[in-house]
Amino acid sequence: MGNRLGGILKDIYIPDHVLSHLAESLLSDNCRETTVKQDQEQRLQQRLASVRNRLDQAYLDKLDGKISEELWIRKSAEWQAEEQQIQMAVRAAAEIKPERMLDAVKILELANKAYFLYVKRPPSEKAKLLNLVLSNCAIDAASVYPTYRKPFDVIFAKSKNEGWRARRDSNSDPLVRSFGGGKSKVFRVRRLRVSSLYPTRLNCP
Repeated sequence: MGNRLGGILKDIYIPDHVLSHLAESLLSDNCRETTVKQDQEQRLQQRLASVRNRLDQAYLDKLDGKISEELWIRKSAEWQAEEQQIQMAVRAAAEIKPERMLDAVKILELANKAYFLYVKRPPSEKAKLLNLVLSNCAIDAASVYPTYRKPFDVIFAKSKNEGWRARRDSNSDPLVRSFGGGKSKVFRVRRLRVSSLYPTRLNCP
């Protein structure tokens, strides 16, 4: 039985050279998204400070009689509305998580090593490893019918249907796109407890 279950993990194996290629692409995306996020947050904070300075100065001008009460009411309402819009944009920018690319690399690394880890682990840890990869598994006398968790289902399909042919542009690879690489819709990776197995280091230029 153990060998049959271990075969499930063989089916999501990613060759070393492919893992290196995909990880390089994803980590490059991570660096790029981190830089974009930092630039966006800096610009928003500058805009927010500018609007607040205008409000403060206009209030002082009203107190000094330099502008009318009517002008103060109109302009302060405009600036307060702009301040709220910027604050909403700041909160939205804070929710952007470039580190999901690091999670994706750790998952790819797990797929690369899953079978080798499985054969060396005691039964209790083998069960935990299978639970990371599978959402369900049916077994009969002849066969095993696994249901892979996302994104291991994508890895399995890639392995079975297309194989691991090298691509010049890694962002054109469906597997990279499924993790958010390139311009495709971001695939939200389920967080898995694999960081202790594979602590990924990120070096951005």
